[in-house]
Amino acid sequence: MTELTGARWRKSTRSGSTGGNCVEVADNLPGVVGVRDSKDPTGPALVFEPSAWGRFTRSVKV
Repeated sequence: MTELTGARWRKSTRSGSTGGNCVEVADNLPGVVGVRDSKDPTGPALVFEPSAWGRFTRSVKV
C-alpha cells in the first residue's frame, strides 16, 4: 500500500466552485500520483505511476 501522507490535493480549475462530481489529484509525492473523490476525501484513493498518469491526462485533454 502506498502512503499518501503529506499529499497536497488539488481540484481542476474547471471544477467550479459549487462542488459536484470532481476528482482531486496529488502530484507532489515522489514516484506516485494520487487521485481521489473530492466528495469523500477520507475515502479510498487511486495511485498511479507518474508516467501512467501523464499518458492518461494527455489522452483525455480536449
